[in-house]
Amino acid sequence: MENLTLVIPAKFESTTLPHVLKEIDDLKFKCKKIVVVPEYDKETIKSIEKFNCKILIQKGEGFGNALIQGLNESQTEYSCIFNADGSFDPKYLGLMIEKFNSFQDLHFIFNTRYIKPGGSDDDTFLTKIGNYFFTFLCNQLFKLNISDVLFTYVMGKTKAFKDLELVNNDFTFCIELPVKAKFNSFKIIDFPSFERSRISGKKKVNEFKDGFLILISILRLFIKKK
Repeated sequence: MENLTLVIPAKFESTTLPHVLKEIDDLKFKCKKIVVVPEYDKETIKSIEKFNCKILIQKGEGFGNALIQGLNESQTEYSCIFNADGSFDPKYLGLMIEKFNSFQDLHFIFNTRYIKPGGSDDDTFLTKIGNYFFTFLCNQLFKLNISDVLFTYVMGKTKAFKDLELVNNDFTFCIELPVKAKFNSFKIIDFPSFERSRISGKKKVNEFKDGFLILISILRLFIKKK
């Protein structure tokens, strides 16, 4: 998988990210890894210095901002968003590459927790309801035809990521990505995967604040579509 780059946004992940990088290395995946981390997060930077990864100092703030910077830096054929908290299982990386090899016109694979054998050890009742609501809304408004719009375990062709010209700096990035892929008539598919518990056990998403921002982002994209 030397044609794959993992883009890993990291902020205060000094206790989790080394475990994530070690797991990837132990599986003998020959992929490139770009970690995007704020300059002030010295502990995370120091914790991964011994690993074979490129450390990018984040120029702005926010989850989406880190991903956009990392994706723009990627030079391989494929790129994959990968969390620093241990919730994404790297065993799916090879399976997704196989999907791309089988479907030459495929642009993006969106992992989903809501198609068997997918699932989640991290979803709460509240986040699950929110995920179902926002997924239903996006499928109705934009005809996305995916089952888990807020799950950011996404692999795609690097050129396609860059062609989307993504701009959302916060967690609303997760909505902007599939909607703009649809606007560009890119082919996307669902891929079942299991979301593991975070190593630290702490969520960085605020269900109400981020949920409101996601709703506003959906409405703005719908107006833009019109």
